[in-house]
Formats: sequence, C-alpha cells, structure tokens
Amino acid sequence: MAPHFANGIPAHLLMWQRVREYAVPPSMIETATARRAVGDWAGACAAARIDVDLDLRAVRDRHGTDLVTHLRADLRRLAPDLLRWHMPRIAPDGRLRPGLTLSLARYRSSGAAPLQLVVRTPPAWADAGQRMSLALWEGPGNGAPGRPAHPRSHPHPHPDRRFRLDLHRHLWDSGRSGELARRCGVPSGTPPDRPADPNSPWARARWASEAEVLLRAEGRSRGAFTVRRGARSRTVLELVAPDDSHAPTFRPLREALPPQEVAALPVLPEAAARVLPDLELLRAGLVATGRLHPLVAAALAVSGSDPVAGPAPEPGDPHRVECRGEVHRIALRDGVLTAVDHDPAQLRREELLVALGGPALPCLRAIDAVHRSPEALPAVRERLGHGDVVGALAVVEGLLGPGAVLRDGPLRDELESAAARRIDHGLFRSGLAAGHPGAGGDAPGVGHAEAGHRPRIDRRTPPVLRRKLSSRSRPRTGLVC
Repeated sequence: MAPHFANGIPAHLLMWQRVREYAVPPSMIETATARRAVGDWAGACAAARIDVDLDLRAVRDRHGTDLVTHLRADLRRLAPDLLRWHMPRIAPDGRLRPGLTLSLARYRSSGAAPLQLVVRTPPAWADAGQRMSLALWEGPGNGAPGRPAHPRSHPHPHPDRRFRLDLHRHLWDSGRSGELARRCGVPSGTPPDRPADPNSPWARARWASEAEVLLRAEGRSRGAFTVRRGARSRTVLELVAPDDSHAPTFRPLREALPPQEVAALPVLPEAAARVLPDLELLRAGLVATGRLHPLVAAALAVSGSDPVAGPAPEPGDPHRVECRGEVHRIALRDGVLTAVDHDPAQLRREELLVALGGPALPCLRAIDAVHRSPEALPAVRERLGHGDVVGALAVVEGLLGPGAVLRDGPLRDELESAAARRIDHGLFRSGLAAGHPGAGGDAPGVGHAEAGHRPRIDRRTPPVLRRKLSSRSRPRTGLVC
C-alpha cells in the first residue's frame, strides 16, 4: 500500500512521532533505569508495565543451574523500557501489536526445541494498559515452569518468526545498546545522514549482512531467505558471496519455488528489514533529540547535538475570559479551578441560579467546558491509549486541580472507559477468558470459540473484533529497524 501524506509527511512517521511522545514517558524510563542500576530487574519490569510470568526457582529445579545462570544474566541486562521503545506497533494509533509472542533469547536444552525467553502482548480486546509479559517458552505442548502465562488464552503463544529480537539484542540489552548505530548502517560517531530514497521504509543496504546473521543462526552459511513486503507479498532472495572472506550480497532466486518451500524458508525479521523509526524521525526533523530514549540517543551519537524545538510548555498564567464587559481570570485555587475575580458568595448564588435553570456566567460556562471537554483532551486520549494512566491523570489534575469533580462529558467518558477496559485485561491475565467475551457463546471461551470455529459476527460483536473479522487484510504496521 502506498504511504499516505499529510503536509508532505508520511502517515507512518506521524504515527511514530505520537508514539515517541506518549508511549514510553520519561518517568517510566527514569524509574526503570534506576531500578535496573541497582540490580532490581523485576522492579524495572514493573516500572515498564511488564508482568513476569516465570519463577527462577522452578526453572532451576526443572532445567538446572546453568540455564538459570544465563537466564538471570539476561534479565539483569534487560532494559524493559528500551524493549517497549522498540516493540512492533500497528497503525494508525501506534499501539503495541496485539497477540504477539516475540523471542528475546534462546538457550540450549536437552529437549527437541531450544528454550526461549519471550515477551507477549495481549490480544486486542484485552490490551488496556498496553501491558506486556515475560515468560519462558519450552516448545509446543509444554507449559512454562512457575506461574503460568495462560497460553490457552493467548491467540499466538508460539514465538513469531517474523518478529524476533534474539538476533537483535541491541534493541533490549542495555549492555549491547551501543551496537544500534552499526546494525542500522550509521557510521560510528557521525549523525545519521539522509538515505538515497528518504521515503522508503526498507533498509535494503542491510539485508545482506542481516541475512548472514539470520542464516548462521539457522546453521547455514549461505542460502535462500524471504522478506515480507506486504500482507500477500514475499520476496525470495539468495545470499551469495565470492567466498567467505568477502562481504555477502544477495540476489533474487533464479528458480521459483513452490509455496510450501517458500513458507519454510527463513524469514528476515522486521527489525532487520525496515529502517529504524528513530532514524526516519531524525532525518525528517520530527523528533527532538531530548525525546529519544537515552540509550538510543547515545548509540546514534545525537545526544550532544542541539535539540529540536519541542512542544511549548503549558503557560503558567491563568485562563482569561471576557465576562460582563471585563476580562476575568480562571485559575487553580485550593486544588479546584475557579473564577478568581468573582466573590465566593456571588459564585454560590450564580451556581444556584444555574441549578434552577437560569443563565450561567461566562466564567462558569468556561469552567464547565474545561471540565467536560478541555483542549488537552487529545493528549489525555493518547496517554490513556498507550497505557499511561498516571500521565493522563497528571494532565487532568494540572488542568482542573486534584480536588475537581468530573462532570458528564467526553473527558469523564474517556477515563471511565479506560477503567472499564482494565477489567478485560484482568480476565485475560487470570485465565478466565479464553477469547473475547462478545465473540460468541454463552460465556468466555465456551461454544464455537472452544471448538476452533470462526466466531460469528452479529450485533453483539464489539466493533474492534467486527472490523478484524470482516477485513481480509491485516492492519498496516509501523515497524522497527
């Protein structure tokens, strides 16, 4: 699908600009970094809204001390805020790609399949809070040791071949984050330059080197691999080189393969196939260097450059309203937004008059409008959509005061909806809902959903699920380098 442009800016860049503004707030980065610095990896995960679905004692009893030693070392190096920063997301809102199981690391084991440290995202109907979870994947048919992650309720519990970070540890490992510039094709110590085709999201110049890493992980030195270019488009390429001492190159496969063989070929991960979104944003001037994750900014050598002008801070002066021929002020007093140029007794009389059906003062109308649908409502929506409830409430308190009582309107509806959606996520985490409660059957996970049938679309089907089931194409993705 061709990219859409708004004011000359591709739509996927506008999406990533909002993601960088709201999805990983600075408070999360600061708290997670502080906990990781003292060795508290579990506290860092909690700060980054990542649930831990593994028990190291159970893993040791089942797989031995050596594996637990490697697993604990990876958990201590894990920067969960950096992982959230680089997670795959979907358009147009930039939320986490739902129902995804993504491999972070692989460990040798005595079983047929290697053990994998994975991160999971909940299905779309249970994505309130945009939380993720860590677990240990033991292979098909085996439950993870320790506290279960309820794989039956997860739509795709098996690690996805297209989205994997075990070959891109610099995207989550704090000890290897400095490799980001080299893996993204940026010369060390130099700011990122504009590519030959700035509108292309594909990193073709890196495909050969990344394919070599992929094939070596599969136990091969050369061979064929695929690049997913769209919902029904795969490019089959062959990694070749004059000899092992020369840089590898790739070329289209000379003979067409049957679809079954193409599906079995190694898939170049999206993290290697596409340009890093931060590079695109920097080249387009859409992000301030101070808004980048500190580890990303340090790796791309842009932390010392002059920051791009970001959003202007909220004015400290009170709101001003024309009221009865004069300009009056509206400001926070004692934790409540009030008209400071009116006497409290006069305000009580005017509020009583309004309750009896009389006209309201312009100052009171302005205060009522701010309570119901403030100008900051889009920012509150973005924060709630990305799971930043604390940040959204901070915006509301800064606007209305901590003692404000919300009135009926869009602002209250957004906050109540966000609170109600967390119930669905709780049902998913507890394993009480095997599928969407409105997808069919008398109870979650009962009926056709349990039998493996496609849910029937009716008037009770939630709009999100109805769009997913009625659309033949999957949502467009804004992906990671």
